[in-house]
Amino acid sequence: MKLLNLLPLGVVCMMSMGVSKTSAQTLKSGINLSNLDKTANPGTDFYQFACGGWMKQHPLTAEYARFGSFDMVAENNKNQLKGLILKLAENKNNAPGSLAQKVGDVYNMAMDSITLNKQGAAPLKADLAKISAIRTRAQLYTVLGDLRHFGCDPFFGLYIGADDKNSKANLLQFGQGGLSLGERDYYLEQSAKMKDIRAKYVKFIAKMFRLAGYDATTAQNASKYVMDIETRLAKIARTQEALRDPYKNYNKMTVDQVKAKWSTFGWNNFLDHAGLSAAKEINVGQPESIGEVAKITATLPLKEIVAYLQWNIINGGASELSDAFIQAQFDFYGRTMSGRQQNRPRWKRAVSAVDGALGEAVGKMYVEEYFPASSKERMIQLVKNLQKSLSERIQGLAWMSDATKEKAQEKLAAFRIKIGYPDKWKDYSKLDIKNDSYYANMKRASEWEYDRMLEKLGKPVDPDEWLMTPQTVNAYYNPTTNEICFPAGILQYPFFDMKADDAFNYGAIGVVIGHEMTHGFDDQGRQYDKEGNLKDWWTAEDGKNFETRAKVMSDFFSNITVAPGLKANGQLTLGENIADHGGLQVSYNAFKNAMKETPLTTIDGFTPEQRFFLAYANVWAGNIRPEQILNQTKSDPHALGKWRVDGALPQIGAWYEAFGIQPSDSMYLPVEKRVSIW
Repeated sequence: MKLLNLLPLGVVCMMSMGVSKTSAQTLKSGINLSNLDKTANPGTDFYQFACGGWMKQHPLTAEYARFGSFDMVAENNKNQLKGLILKLAENKNNAPGSLAQKVGDVYNMAMDSITLNKQGAAPLKADLAKISAIRTRAQLYTVLGDLRHFGCDPFFGLYIGADDKNSKANLLQFGQGGLSLGERDYYLEQSAKMKDIRAKYVKFIAKMFRLAGYDATTAQNASKYVMDIETRLAKIARTQEALRDPYKNYNKMTVDQVKAKWSTFGWNNFLDHAGLSAAKEINVGQPESIGEVAKITATLPLKEIVAYLQWNIINGGASELSDAFIQAQFDFYGRTMSGRQQNRPRWKRAVSAVDGALGEAVGKMYVEEYFPASSKERMIQLVKNLQKSLSERIQGLAWMSDATKEKAQEKLAAFRIKIGYPDKWKDYSKLDIKNDSYYANMKRASEWEYDRMLEKLGKPVDPDEWLMTPQTVNAYYNPTTNEICFPAGILQYPFFDMKADDAFNYGAIGVVIGHEMTHGFDDQGRQYDKEGNLKDWWTAEDGKNFETRAKVMSDFFSNITVAPGLKANGQLTLGENIADHGGLQVSYNAFKNAMKETPLTTIDGFTPEQRFFLAYANVWAGNIRPEQILNQTKSDPHALGKWRVDGALPQIGAWYEAFGIQPSDSMYLPVEKRVSIW
């Protein structure tokens, strides 16, 4: 499933929806002046000017690799969820099989460190023994299929989701994977930093095998085998940039063609035991990776593959085991990879576990408590305002032909809009939460989710399915359903303030809405038509014009130095940067439309136009550790928070006018060098 996501969004109560001038005058600016650093020059470092005070007031604590406005809202939501979950966890009389029993028991098991420490590695033993018993290649492929049922995905990923070229139909899809470090550069780059991370990774693997009960020699050998296999997978893996090309990653084949092309892989055993024997076609996203997996599984000594599979079990289950496992995993992924100094408190991890296993059950409680149904209608109206604004901007584009404009308008009008929470909730009645082990219950939760996915095979896509829970602090655009989705979870300052005027709310949540809409027209989203099919609906000249303009954005961000010796990746972040750009342009236009009906005045020394951009910048306020800067730059399709401000605003003409930015200011870009797309 392709989610072109990133900006959250919430709900709106008073955004130019018939608000009278009298009531508008009673609204505040929404700008917290203490967030600013007025010693900074807006034209030199607008991020510091708008967010410097916030950053000083919110220094990174040991728990965080990064802490920003999003994290602050997520923390507030987590506290709200904790209160809801605790009511169930503390009730000893929840009916067996009820959602209350399931939610409460998962939380209590996650919190029960005494039992977890007493059990140690015992919950893993049966799964590890099953892998150890592999003696033949046929058994190997059988086990590879069995592992899929509880979220263990060695070698490559798979899912069932919309066929990019037949968006109403579900399709089995394979994609490259199998890398515990996540990003290929961590295995291949020869810098001193990356070599140090790899050395620590090998030690981490050996330590985890020792905790699982293996002797020192076995653990040491296993660490080498795992590293060798993952490095082979990394060498053949496509770059993050290459993965953004939907055409190159669409390679639909019949199952018979897959079996013939990679005949050494035991497809019959694998598909049967993965529950996928009914599949007729597969999209093999990255064929070269599947080819390498076929070579590895057919030629490597079984003992090496066994070690790799055991590693997937140990590393994947560590968070549900004893404190020793959790600490070892944190020391590597938390300290080494992201620079965190201290793990999250156990209660936060327990809330996250419940959220992961029973997300919509918790979400239903969340919206009943914190998101009244009436808010949906208000949000729908705001989205309509932004749709109208984007339509106006499309119609006014000088670089696009009328033929392509007509298709773009049709796509915009066809947007499916999801706000707050789903109309139909998931049914958890078949998910059993038992009194055995935390690990076993989380396995069952994964099996339940996997079974839900299997039910999609051969069936039409369900357009009403939500791909995020209501409590999630985020939003997304899905190209195959041509939908924008805004969960209820972000209904809080600094994204939305019902007591603030349009300048604030359009600058914050309005840009978020515009961002998600623009994803339908970024370098990836634009390649899907109004029905969600991967299909070229552009004239050749318009397509070329878009690519030329998008290259200006890509080149600009690729020239930003985010840390000593480290540049931003303009190609990887292109879609999100285009969406930020479009979001700003579309929301500012909607804001100016609103001002025609409800004029605003200067407050606290800032004009309405200035407050719009200050509100936008405050959405991205945050602090971040050097290790996390490296991690995000290598793997995240979003630019760092600072550059979503200082990289985005120099492209926006209205920002120059609002703050009087001059050619002498270091952030100034000549008009001919600015991005101009949507």
